[in-house]
Amino acid sequence: MSRAASKKTRGMALIVVSLSSFLAAFMGSAVNIALPSIGREFHMDAVSLGWVTTSFILASVMSLVPFGRLADIHGRKKILTYGVLTYTTSSLLLSFAHSANLLISLRFVQGIGSAMIFATGVAIVSSVFPSAERGRALGISVAMTYAGLSLGPVLGGLLTQHFGWRSIFLATIPLGIITMILIRWKIKGEWAEAKGEKFDRSGAAIYGLTLVGIIYGFSRLPDALGIGLLIAGISGALYFVRRGIKVKHPLLDIDLFRKSRVFAFSNLATLLNYSGLFAVSFLLSLYLQYIKGLSPQSAGLILVAMPAVQAIFSPLTGRLSDRVEPRILASIGMGMNAVGLSILIFISEETGMGFIIGILVLMGAGFALFASPNTNAIMSSVKQRFYGVASATMATMRQVGMSFSMGITMLLFALYIGRVEITPEHYPLLLNSTKIAFTIFTGLCIAGIFASLARGNTR
Repeated sequence: MSRAASKKTRGMALIVVSLSSFLAAFMGSAVNIALPSIGREFHMDAVSLGWVTTSFILASVMSLVPFGRLADIHGRKKILTYGVLTYTTSSLLLSFAHSANLLISLRFVQGIGSAMIFATGVAIVSSVFPSAERGRALGISVAMTYAGLSLGPVLGGLLTQHFGWRSIFLATIPLGIITMILIRWKIKGEWAEAKGEKFDRSGAAIYGLTLVGIIYGFSRLPDALGIGLLIAGISGALYFVRRGIKVKHPLLDIDLFRKSRVFAFSNLATLLNYSGLFAVSFLLSLYLQYIKGLSPQSAGLILVAMPAVQAIFSPLTGRLSDRVEPRILASIGMGMNAVGLSILIFISEETGMGFIIGILVLMGAGFALFASPNTNAIMSSVKQRFYGVASATMATMRQVGMSFSMGITMLLFALYIGRVEITPEHYPLLLNSTKIAFTIFTGLCIAGIFASLARGNTR
């Protein structure tokens, strides 16, 4: 391939990966702002409403590593194409959902499409860009993810208020079609450095069932079923690790964790970061609309502060991570997040909007300092044949963290509010459980600082 063609391929690959990342991120944040409207239409209680988000995450986390491995074997562009197709089709079907159960089921399907997208996007960027330019490219890709998160609350609130929550799903379909056209006709070549190796189907089944047990079990605590599923899931995880050491071509090469301190602790930092931060937008969306009485559009305009700052600073921190140790940048970012969360513990009915926006700006900057450098550290610590699995593993840690974050939130809702529709008499309980959640999340982010520092240097 010529130098000019190589540059063209790199540029088009970055555009496609950025668009697909934007698509998935936009939907996640837009749906969050629409949850109260969805809950009112289907008369959903607080815990069931949480499953609109959790079902998506659960499907994604089950599928990420298997699709990452399939992408390494059969081609990352191919899996990305199927992912965008699945995501777009499920969006169309979601716009016609007529019951809460169908909505949650279709969100599960959409989560599978999301897994195909995020298992391949970072891997493709890492495959086509040299190491000296990788941080900048990853920063741009991450920025597009945060741009989707930024526009999600604003456009999601606007669409929900004026056209109903179903319009959110319809709005993503044109972008999905455009992305598929670009993948099909504009990206030349394929990336499959593990071509010819066997896919570990048994390992994929064990992996998926294990994560279902852990995540679903956690969400059902303190019920006996939740405890049983959690124990079964942890046992399955231990068996998966032992089996992975012995199998010739395992689903997930355990040596990536055993032999690379950077890979292991960077993934742990990812897990702790998202465990502490993901449910913040969900909780603040409920707080702003229920307790403060804001419209979906007004709440979205406030929540946009954090992802907007992330989108602005992520390309800069990505480029900076090509020159400065990611360990330093990411640890500072985690510290900023911990400070922001610790302040949110004291939120009340009288808290001003300017105060909340200021905290979201602080946490957005912290998130930007963490995400791009941490991603660069993970992808720089593995060989090219493992890019798909490494990208999927990082995304899995992110999604498991999101699941834990929502699981903690739903557990607190179940304990403090109960399985009832949120009405004014429950607002004090909602506020109290929100403050307890922020306390737990602060502790997780503090632990993440130490994990980030423990990874060591990448250079």
